[in-house]
Amino acid sequence: MSQERTNVATFKGNPLTLIGPELKVGDQAPDFQLQKNLLETASLQDFAGKVKLISVVPSIDTGVCDAQTRRFNEEASKLGDNVVILTVSADLPFAQARWCGAAGVDRVVLLSDYKGNTFGKAYGVLIKEFQLDMRSIFVLDKNNKITYIEVLKEMTEHPNYEAAVGAVKALV
Repeated sequence: MSQERTNVATFKGNPLTLIGPELKVGDQAPDFQLQKNLLETASLQDFAGKVKLISVVPSIDTGVCDAQTRRFNEEASKLGDNVVILTVSADLPFAQARWCGAAGVDRVVLLSDYKGNTFGKAYGVLIKEFQLDMRSIFVLDKNNKITYIEVLKEMTEHPNYEAAVGAVKALV
């Protein structure tokens, strides 16, 4: 049975329901199976031994999601080889690849949660009303322990980029 959390987040002031557990700093990050493309999947194991910043966006084709992904793409070049930045959205892999090509984004790994929204449910950020993942940031250490979480209260706002990058830098 899925957990539902209300009064946690909004979209333009309208309440949203998030499905899944409320993860906490110190929790072990749930594993995931996300689509790299239609045939290939990725899991936490694929990024073993690296610090992971997981940037979750509702849809790559919206202004804030676009800006968030571009910002973390810029930051990726400054964080070194022991860090990987993953952007997760419910967009189809085709749309993600098209967007990356058009935006020149090449340092962030885009992964799709379109098959069953399993990431959103496991990380507690699936928006029931839209079947999209709520804008959020998760920083995991090399052992996949969560060291930083930000789940935005308002879907249309930007995350705290400096705090997220600071949390990554504290681990490398």
